[in-house]
Amino acid sequence: MGEIPIRTSEQEIETLESIPAVLPVLPLRDVVLFPYMIFPVLVGRESSLRAANEAVERGKNIFLVAQKNPALDEPTQDDVFRDGTVAKIIQMLKLPNGLMKILVDGLVQATVKDFVPNPHFMEAEIVINQTEVLPSREIDALVRHTSTLFGEYVRISRNVPPEVLIAFEAIKEPQRRLFYMASNVVQSVEVKQRILQIQNVRDQLYELSKILTTEIDILKIEREIDTKVQDTIQKSQRKFFIQEQIRILQDELGEDEGSPELIKTKEQIVNAKMPKDVHEKAMEEFTKLKKTPPMSPEFTVTRNYLDWMTTLPWHKRTKDNLSVEHVREILDEDHFGLEKPKARILEHIAVLNLVKEMRGQILCFVGPPGVGKTSLGKSIARALGRKFVRISLGGVRDEAEIRGHRRTYIGSMPGKIIQSMKRAGVTNPVMLLDEIDKMSMDFRGDPSAAMLEVLDPEQNVAFNDHYLDVDYDLSKVLFITTANVRYAIPLPLQDRMEIIELPGYLDHDKREIAKRHIIPKQLAEHGLSGRQVTIQDGAISKIINEYTREAGVRNLEREIASVCRKVAKEIVVSKQGNGSSKKGKRSVVVSDQKIEEYLGVSKFRRKSAERERRVGSVTGLAWTSVGGDILNVDVTIMRGAEKLTLTGQLGDVMKESAQAALSYIRSRARELGVPRDFHKGNEIHIHLPEGAIPKDGPSAGITMAMAIISAASERRARNDVAMTGEITLRGNVLPIGGLNEKLLAAQRVGIKTVLIPKENEKDLSEIPARVKEGLKIVPIATIEEAIPHIFDGKRSRKKV
Repeated sequence: MGEIPIRTSEQEIETLESIPAVLPVLPLRDVVLFPYMIFPVLVGRESSLRAANEAVERGKNIFLVAQKNPALDEPTQDDVFRDGTVAKIIQMLKLPNGLMKILVDGLVQATVKDFVPNPHFMEAEIVINQTEVLPSREIDALVRHTSTLFGEYVRISRNVPPEVLIAFEAIKEPQRRLFYMASNVVQSVEVKQRILQIQNVRDQLYELSKILTTEIDILKIEREIDTKVQDTIQKSQRKFFIQEQIRILQDELGEDEGSPELIKTKEQIVNAKMPKDVHEKAMEEFTKLKKTPPMSPEFTVTRNYLDWMTTLPWHKRTKDNLSVEHVREILDEDHFGLEKPKARILEHIAVLNLVKEMRGQILCFVGPPGVGKTSLGKSIARALGRKFVRISLGGVRDEAEIRGHRRTYIGSMPGKIIQSMKRAGVTNPVMLLDEIDKMSMDFRGDPSAAMLEVLDPEQNVAFNDHYLDVDYDLSKVLFITTANVRYAIPLPLQDRMEIIELPGYLDHDKREIAKRHIIPKQLAEHGLSGRQVTIQDGAISKIINEYTREAGVRNLEREIASVCRKVAKEIVVSKQGNGSSKKGKRSVVVSDQKIEEYLGVSKFRRKSAERERRVGSVTGLAWTSVGGDILNVDVTIMRGAEKLTLTGQLGDVMKESAQAALSYIRSRARELGVPRDFHKGNEIHIHLPEGAIPKDGPSAGITMAMAIISAASERRARNDVAMTGEITLRGNVLPIGGLNEKLLAAQRVGIKTVLIPKENEKDLSEIPARVKEGLKIVPIATIEEAIPHIFDGKRSRKKV
């Protein structure tokens, strides 16, 4: 901005008097023009060009106002401020790109009185705001104070050149000094517009003083921040230069390790006793670490990597306790039953006594919740004298959770396998991979596929974690996995593991577990002793039968804990009621009658066999996830459409068994003693009670066949006989599973005779004698062989 020419008072009066009342209006973007200022304006809008041309024709006077929103291309009367500056066009220059550059000289403040309708450009009737500045001490003080602030502002600000002050010193009039300062302050349009909206010079100086004071404070804060940042950068650079100089001097002197921190890291690498190729990799990373500046992010990444390498166990191992008797004692002390897994561990110990080193020990315990899979893993570790680590795989869906992340990622770390090895601190822990059937997969990979290498004895000798990027030997680890259902484990994984089924506990087992483990544990946790509380066998059986329905013992432990709380309350209330006398220390006997008082109404009811013989009602046996149970099958034949109706929430396999039973009976009606046309004009309805419970499986085939024969021949079926077996269209009875649980269910409800498939007869040798006690077990090979055991040959009524 050049030096402003000084006009005489007469020239000013003459100029102001010649300004017409109606002027073309030129909206400005991002700029406020003050009086006495000469300013170049680029004009490109069609309406603005017309306004400038019209102003030149009328005497070169034009009214300049600022837009409220600079983004608008075609502002209206409401989009511009009403206070602005009347200016005189000094020069106009058309540019090659179609724009026009005009040089304007601000004359005086003015306010829009009213806008004049004009379709071609904006035009308004204006009122000139000309106030006479009378000399006074206040005005002089304000001008002096504002000038001082402006000088400080120019010296601090980076956006205002120092030459502005030279031109400012040449201006003497207060009004001119005011507008010169206002135009050179770097502020928003709204802030500058406030000065134009004030018509009194005194008030305008006050407003400008406020603006300058605020700006100076902000600029000082910015300078302080900038100084602090520069100081920090300079310190970092100085530290870096010094460290580089030290490193160069150490290289000259042959001192490789440098800082004590690096010396300690090198000692850890040497003491870790890594395999040769791993040691070479670690030293390569250590050499890289020495040459990396400590302020570099790569320094921290390499340092963390070396920390993992040196803290992993590479050679340290625990000595196994190879005494078979000792291991048997520990396993029996911790768990009742579970003969198969215990025998497998004892075999493992026996082999270790002979060969001292054995690979490929990967066991998988499959069984319902609460049967002791996880706690058995802990007992195995305690029996062997090994460290125990557990990895929960439930919900793991990222392959990197197993193999780790590559070091290129921020915050990367090894996978769960390597983390567990570090936590164990030895190379031969017992590692429990819990809930291996609960892993899932998504777009990040399939963790079960990553487990193939971990659980393969031929591959895990050189397990490669993405983070470490070196081979790690897992062959000395005793892997134990657990799962609730076998079919949920991928087949390739099943192929790599020795699967040991852990069936649900029988009632006798639960009772023994409660007496040996649960009750002593809960009494100790509740501050009770065996002398104070006695829980009778009948009470334990009542809790098992009427308050829990599970394959394991978790709910049983929960209910016994509830009983202990009730007993503890009784003892404490009795003691407090009798003061501190010894009479308060009474013993409590928990009988089966007291269980209902402590635990409330029974939560479950046990099914019972039919009390009387009925036509079309036969008792079967079923296996559930919480043990064995009886299965009542009801069949009725009635007039209606010739169809088979199945109800009771049956699965597809069970429905197909019913259809196979009906087809066999129709094809062999005469031999089975059934009318040949029993199905004609009749609807056959098969229902399995407790319809809210889903049922499936083929083992109810023989039961449904007997129920249809009973209903069709109108013979009463015996109510003390239960059966189980899959059938074929040729009438053969195929083997089934869960025989142990099914026989126990029959014994529990008072069944005397149980029909089982002929091929299951060999399984009876593995079933405990207490389960078979009181049962007449009859193996059958065909449906016809079962008929004499179900019917006595008499019909209930004559056929209508």
